[in-house]
Amino acid sequence: MAAAIDCFARLGYQGTSIERIARAAGVTKGAVYYHFRDKEDLLFSAVKDRIGGFEKQVLEAVTVAGDAQAALRRVVDACFLHATVSNHRRFIITLMIEALDTNPRLSAEFQRILRRMRAFLADLVRRGQGQGTMRTDIVPEMAAALIAGAIIGAEVQHYQDRTEIDLRATLDATLEALAAWLAPGGATHGIAASGGAKTW
Repeated sequence: MAAAIDCFARLGYQGTSIERIARAAGVTKGAVYYHFRDKEDLLFSAVKDRIGGFEKQVLEAVTVAGDAQAALRRVVDACFLHATVSNHRRFIITLMIEALDTNPRLSAEFQRILRRMRAFLADLVRRGQGQGTMRTDIVPEMAAALIAGAIIGAEVQHYQDRTEIDLRATLDATLEALAAWLAPGGATHGIAASGGAKTW
């Protein structure tokens, strides 16, 4: 599975074959087929395994942090760790983009993953609002979409241009801007919850 993740992360789903995975793992194709029905089965197993592990780590980190702003910092730190110490985040993001038009089943799986991420972040914002550490005139779901987009966008830019985009610095600057915007008394032109409609 580790060899498959490396291949998928670098070459995408279409560019990866069972033969390439077997060669990278130092096993025969038959050995791969013994454990997985086909390439798609291996891919789904890898996605669920890595996403499950990542989500578990984030939940554990956030549970330790009682303050919502501190919890958001831990989420960003977990994303940075997974993006730099292994290629698991690149694996997920590469496939997430590739699956948009090429694999409806995988795209639906990523849709569920992203919905869980946004729901988790929205709950985090609601926690902050309840604690009085985050402004209450913001729609949590919209704030969650903005936070998720900022994190994923920073990662995509880093993978595309590592010499120009320092992921740690970019995520830190993003977190600082988000913290200022989310704080009570933050910028008033934002995602407002008042007035009925949810607007930017």
